[in-house]
Amino acid sequence: MPNIKSAKKRVLVTAVKNLQNKMAVSALRTDLKKFEAAVAAGNKAEATELYKKAVIALDKAAANGLIHKNNAANKKSKMTIRLNAMA
Repeated sequence: MPNIKSAKKRVLVTAVKNLQNKMAVSALRTDLKKFEAAVAAGNKAEATELYKKAVIALDKAAANGLIHKNNAANKKSKMTIRLNAMA
């Protein structure tokens, strides 16, 4: 356990930020799973709407440093291919 006041604060702040990051990544995964479920069900209209939400979520996650920007681009590319294959 830290003895210095600023180190104690860093421990508290890090714990809060860690929780926020976990929540954000969990929400991102949920959005991706919803899109995948819509694609698997063959529902093109719903998949299109969920695709838009998932892309926005990926961009935000990459901007906040939760995932690497190339990882986000790779996921968006694969989602686009799956969505276009539904036609």
